[in-house]
Amino acid sequence: MSNSYGTIFRITTFGESHGPAIGVTIDGCPAGLEIDEVFIQSELNRRKPGQSKITTQRKEDDVFKILSGVFEGKSTGTPIALLIENQDQRSKDYGHIAETFRPSHADYTYESKYGHRDYRGGGRSSARETAARVAAGAIAKLLLKKHGIDIHAYVSTVGEITAPHYTQLDLSRTEENIVRCPDPVTAEKMIALIDQVRLDRDTIGGLVTCVIRNTPVGLGEPVFDKLHAELGKAMLGINAVKGFEYGSGFEGVKLRGSKHNDEFYNDAGRIRTRTNFSGGIQGGISNGEDIYFNVAFKPVATIMQDQSSVDKQGNETTVSGKGRHDPCVLPRAVPIVEAMAALVLADFLLRNRSSKIEAV
Repeated sequence: MSNSYGTIFRITTFGESHGPAIGVTIDGCPAGLEIDEVFIQSELNRRKPGQSKITTQRKEDDVFKILSGVFEGKSTGTPIALLIENQDQRSKDYGHIAETFRPSHADYTYESKYGHRDYRGGGRSSARETAARVAAGAIAKLLLKKHGIDIHAYVSTVGEITAPHYTQLDLSRTEENIVRCPDPVTAEKMIALIDQVRLDRDTIGGLVTCVIRNTPVGLGEPVFDKLHAELGKAMLGINAVKGFEYGSGFEGVKLRGSKHNDEFYNDAGRIRTRTNFSGGIQGGISNGEDIYFNVAFKPVATIMQDQSSVDKQGNETTVSGKGRHDPCVLPRAVPIVEAMAALVLADFLLRNRSSKIEAV
């Protein structure tokens, strides 16, 4: 099972949804980085369950402990290990699926591949694991901040409700509402829709948009580790993600090259592009413009309705959702998207030191 991500700035996560704890080990973080524990906790608080009426009511404080790699408030260059204890498991809510497979979950595929699975909350396949990624991503963000790189994600679409383009929004307002959409009018519509879906005992999906600003020119490792390819891999590795597009994305196919090309110009000594259909990445390498992309999340697979399924013996049965689940994963997915983007950028930032002799 693949539990590690990254080349130089490399993380390994561990733990299950209903085990004693989850955690992460970070290898390759440079020594001397100030580790702001208050900031790390604030990032975990953005992801933790029980935040509002439109998220799961499981109660986890997600308080982390640093076990190694930090001394006197700074990284030592050795592996950083963080642990988050699980507090509010209700394993009995999952006894009914010990012998059956929930539609659109990892139950059947895990059982088929490994022959043995932890059915409590999905075990390792649970989105609970992403708390470890957010903790690691917070440290990656601290590294990126030293280089002026800013990452900001927000909920841009829920169902058919879509916010204006990010260039028309004040992204600093994202945390002002429970759905994490920086446009107040759109946010209210989204909240009302999610709440109705919850009352209907159903779920709904949508898009998270992420904007990365102040990225230096040159991040990305062609041919096979292009920046957009690695961002896509990172996002598609998040639970419930069904799609990724950057820059003009799929809408770009409707334009001719004469309209789609980003022309260069000299902006007081800095080479820039007049448009940004490229999404800040050309040839798999950052060009200094805003990097922006969309991540599509499906409706949460667990619904509080009866659904047809089969058991381990292939007998037809009925499965009904139990437990505490998000009617819409998007608000809590925002910090996860940011964390994975930060891990990608931090890794490429360190890898870029070997691109030419003067960078070493």
